[in-house]
Amino acid sequence: MLDVRDVTVRFDGAAVLDGVSLHVADGEVVGLLGPSGSGKSTLLRVVAGLQVVDAGTVALDGHDVTSMPTHRRSVGLVFQDAQLFPHRDVAGNIAFGLQMARWPSPRCNARVTEMLGLVGLAGFERRAVATLSGGERTRVALARSLAPSPAVLLLDEPLTGLDRTLRDRLAVELAAILRAAGTTSLMVTHDPHEAETICDRVVEMATLGGDGRQ
Repeated sequence: MLDVRDVTVRFDGAAVLDGVSLHVADGEVVGLLGPSGSGKSTLLRVVAGLQVVDAGTVALDGHDVTSMPTHRRSVGLVFQDAQLFPHRDVAGNIAFGLQMARWPSPRCNARVTEMLGLVGLAGFERRAVATLSGGERTRVALARSLAPSPAVLLLDEPLTGLDRTLRDRLAVELAAILRAAGTTSLMVTHDPHEAETICDRVVEMATLGGDGRQ
């Protein structure tokens, strides 16, 4: 499903990623594990189309998307801080991508209900996002990203900032949600326990010598 081949990214002449290759199979959940500065988030941004590469290619489902803009790649993004829209209720947040894709209202509403059930928030449609707990916000962000059925879901440390007990519980729940959705996923984390709980396979990224980057 996802093929990253020989990708190199340089910032101010220094290599952040140097000839990195990665394959993620259809429906597989892969974790990117490594210390800060190892290039995990940069690789995620490359797959998303948010970072231009100096060399190498990115392919989704056999199609080269290296030069394709983010909105045409069929990728879902879940960031550290959820980045929910404060002026929209829970249903409005989840429906955003569907509305941008001009889904008919009945189909959109049915998909929102389905996604809320998937993430364990049935009945939360009209809740204001400001009233949600950290864990609930994370689940809404996940539902919003999964709603359009992306080819690949990209998660950048989605459980960061939560207390340890909640983080451990949500890691188990996130693993179950991703399996139920069947979506090919790539997740950045610096927590080995979290990676082992959520992911089918973990790829460790090391830092390069010299400048201390990947």
